[in-house]
Amino acid sequence: MKVITLVIDGFGIGAAPDAYKFNDEGANTYKTVAETKLLKLNNLFELGLNNIDGINLKKCRQPKGNFGRMEELSAGKDTTTGHWELAGLIVDKAFPLFPHGFPQNLVSEIEKKCNVKFLGNEVASGTEIIERLGKKHIETGMPILYTSADSVFQVAAHTSVISLEKLYDICKKAREELTGDYCVGRVIARPFTTINNKFVRTNDRKDFSVKPFGKLITDKLSDKGYDVIGIGKIEDIICFQGLTESYHTHTNEEGLNKTIEIAKRKFDGFVFVNLVETDSLYGHRNDAIGYAGALNRIDEKIPEIISAMYKEDILIITADHGCDPRPPVTDHTREYVPLIVYGSELKKGVNLGTIKGFTCMADTIADFFMLPHGNNSVKDEIIKK
Repeated sequence: MKVITLVIDGFGIGAAPDAYKFNDEGANTYKTVAETKLLKLNNLFELGLNNIDGINLKKCRQPKGNFGRMEELSAGKDTTTGHWELAGLIVDKAFPLFPHGFPQNLVSEIEKKCNVKFLGNEVASGTEIIERLGKKHIETGMPILYTSADSVFQVAAHTSVISLEKLYDICKKAREELTGDYCVGRVIARPFTTINNKFVRTNDRKDFSVKPFGKLITDKLSDKGYDVIGIGKIEDIICFQGLTESYHTHTNEEGLNKTIEIAKRKFDGFVFVNLVETDSLYGHRNDAIGYAGALNRIDEKIPEIISAMYKEDILIITADHGCDPRPPVTDHTREYVPLIVYGSELKKGVNLGTIKGFTCMADTIADFFMLPHGNNSVKDEIIKK
């Protein structure tokens, strides 16, 4: 048996009870995208997406999957925190934010270690800052440093000025310095190039996450000899922890095709997939139309994934946080995330309700593999007895 989990990055389904603490009252990524009238989520619909509590859209009369919504317990709403909690690790203290840029003494230490001088050091949109500072970067050779409303230290550089290898090295060394009070969730390399006289980010982004401070479901499974495969940026988010194989795909299409390829293999273990474009290309850029197109494409691929699976295999579809594309918000949003669990040998149409903790995913997977787990598993509710 293998469990395949698709994490649709940034696919929230309504403001969480504590959204007010994050200035996210009223956030609802799914609702905003649905309002484009462009969604054609026939397969997610049949799996029970719209039957989840709180989603006020047409319901499926006989869902093929089991469905619910999960409420995050960790103290943040970033990618690292969300994935760690899905993998069984709750983050009690939010990663630090730098709403006015990074302290100069810290920047100076990193510059000294990397033998560079940075431009910027401000809160900015990645596309906006390369447009504004890209020319000066090319003239001076100075990499662009910026952050956002997330706990991130981002370094942008034109590929003709700083090689990918050099950019990654700068980020690795910065990661080593960013500890203690400066321990951001991720250091992100943001290479860009020039296309038609415009600065455009490439697909060679690389995240350098802080190392998980505890065991994940990936560790528990690989320790017992199961195959654990990461697809997308999973390897970056969990620092390869517990992975026996990893495929760093750059687009959703590539990630979905790799998932189908892996689903055709017969083995016992876990496939952990991140589909990032809903978040990175569309949510953060207030592009609800683009978001709808990305969701539609994921939906179109679901039958291929299911057809490739063996009868004992299980498919889980969820998310790591919200990223409501409604203007003017460009940050992640504190929302419930969907939990859809499908298997040909499982029950169908079970409403799992509201589940406190993304840890439900890790506990349920551990339960299926008869490993020790917390009290948040839904296995008993969905297995046929």
